[in-house]
Amino acid sequence: MASGGSLSALCLALLGSALLLAVRSIASAVPGQDDLSRERPLELKMDQALLLIHNVGGESFTVYWLSDHCYQCLYQRLVIVPGAVTSRPFNVAAVPVDSQHPVTLQLNDTAKNQEMCRVHYSFGEFGNYSLWVRQSLFGGVRAVSCELIVNKSPVSSSLPILLAVLFYGGVGIIWTLGYFVVRLGPVRNWIYKKMNPVETDRLINSELGSPNRADAGGQGAHPGAWSSSVPQRLRSLDTFRGLSLIIMVFVNYGGGKYWFFKHESWNGLTLADLVFPWFVFIMGTSIFLSLNSMLRKGCAKWRLLLKVLWRSFLLFLIGVFVINPNYCLGPLSLSNLRIFGVLQRLSLTYLVVSVLELLFIKAMPNNFTSGGAWAPLQDVVMYWPQWILVILLETVWLCLTFLLPVPDCPLGYLGPGGIGDFGQYPNCTGGAAGYIDRTVLGEEHIYQHPSSNVIYQSTVAYDPEGLLGTINAVVLAFLGLQAGKILLFYKDQHNQIIRRFFIWGIIMGIISAILTKCSQNEGFIPINKNLWSISYVTTLCCFAFLLLLLIYYLVDVKKLWSGAPFVFPGMNSILVYVGHEVFENYFPFKWKIDNRSHGQHLAQNLVATSLWVLISYVLYKRRIFWKI
Repeated sequence: MASGGSLSALCLALLGSALLLAVRSIASAVPGQDDLSRERPLELKMDQALLLIHNVGGESFTVYWLSDHCYQCLYQRLVIVPGAVTSRPFNVAAVPVDSQHPVTLQLNDTAKNQEMCRVHYSFGEFGNYSLWVRQSLFGGVRAVSCELIVNKSPVSSSLPILLAVLFYGGVGIIWTLGYFVVRLGPVRNWIYKKMNPVETDRLINSELGSPNRADAGGQGAHPGAWSSSVPQRLRSLDTFRGLSLIIMVFVNYGGGKYWFFKHESWNGLTLADLVFPWFVFIMGTSIFLSLNSMLRKGCAKWRLLLKVLWRSFLLFLIGVFVINPNYCLGPLSLSNLRIFGVLQRLSLTYLVVSVLELLFIKAMPNNFTSGGAWAPLQDVVMYWPQWILVILLETVWLCLTFLLPVPDCPLGYLGPGGIGDFGQYPNCTGGAAGYIDRTVLGEEHIYQHPSSNVIYQSTVAYDPEGLLGTINAVVLAFLGLQAGKILLFYKDQHNQIIRRFFIWGIIMGIISAILTKCSQNEGFIPINKNLWSISYVTTLCCFAFLLLLLIYYLVDVKKLWSGAPFVFPGMNSILVYVGHEVFENYFPFKWKIDNRSHGQHLAQNLVATSLWVLISYVLYKRRIFWKI
């Protein structure tokens, strides 16, 4: 496995620059892009097209637009096109239009505000279009025709993604071939003479994937190091954690500026909305394994509690003072300090779930075997007090969300505010969740640029990692704790583990289907990352159980995959997360590029993400693992 990792690291080092050059060449060689740059009268931004609106032989009219992605939104004014005059038979207005989602254009008579015509179209990036509006009178009745034509074809902004997929697919094939080659008897024997990877593999362990330096017997370990409760290292946990972390790094760096690699504006899911909950889920899994291991070693509960408190405190401090996003507003001061964030939510979730576990946990003997009348449900029945407390917590979330009165907002409001809900509640973003944060923390101390202001044009601050959503983060981590119980209760019983992961995934999926009515916006409780709604939690738990099942089967059961390259950042998760935030704006993770090119943004983000994988691999080989 170590040799396969060496081969992969070499491939990344040699081909990383090639990726950058190739994607840049594709971005610059897209047909027609340079011509459009010279000819368009407006300087278009990324994800925009040029629309020329021709008013032929008629009175002035106003053009309104509405994105298909904006649910129950008000039409927004785009431009007023003057009427024709004697000296000029038609007028032309040039405006940029959004090319990310299909839009509806509605033309209203400026004088009477009556609808003249409506056009629904999906514009392409940097495309050049003309909308011909012809007005004529027949017997005193005005006839209006609207025709949209393409002057110049849009560029293909998806080509860089295709190139990236081919590139990393090629790396994966080389990686796989190398892995199977080094497993051949003669090759393996030669490699084992040159290196001994056993010691490095033995070291790795942590509830958040950040093992420390330790000797072969486990003596002299760092005071904060907690060993695994599973005899053989479950690399699937590190692989799952590393996969979540690397996707998180990629989307945090920008994801090539593609909308589907950004957080959803309100209801729904994108790739970016999956990774943080998965990280919380696997943290819960590791908490159970770690605490059981320490209790079996004779560690007192009060000592474990002190470790939990200290680690939670450090995580919270790092989140507040090291990677606070309000730095973008200028020098950080107490007047604009964002109190909550990603690490802060991890800190509080880790604290609550660990304390909940310590209250009821009992050390399981190494020779524990499942049996008895309640054997099929023992991983649940033995911890019934925990389930009652978690259900009570969720009841608190439901009551606050749907029963807390919010000034000037309807009871139980879950919308984005702004122009959503036909503009009736512009300052109600997030309902009770936003109101609690603004009341308890103050508007200056929460996130100032929520994703809802992109499409829904909300104007109030809203924190997606606020107080109320933390309750559901605890529920999510607790369900991850259940995965740890399954791994420990049924250790070495692969079929039982796989069966239970599958059953839990299906149960979570059914709950999600009921809550959402299998709809993005029409359900009882829509899937919403900003709110961390309970349907969001159950949906992501469904995905997490099924994905962990697949990784566990491939990595730990059949050993068809070593987990590389994701296993390496999974072992140094805190270092990679904090490092990628701190050094985000420094070379070689960022450099000056054309801000209107998806290809160059994608190349930069992929290179930066790959560098963190390479860094984590080098740290793994040098047996350097950062813990707090």
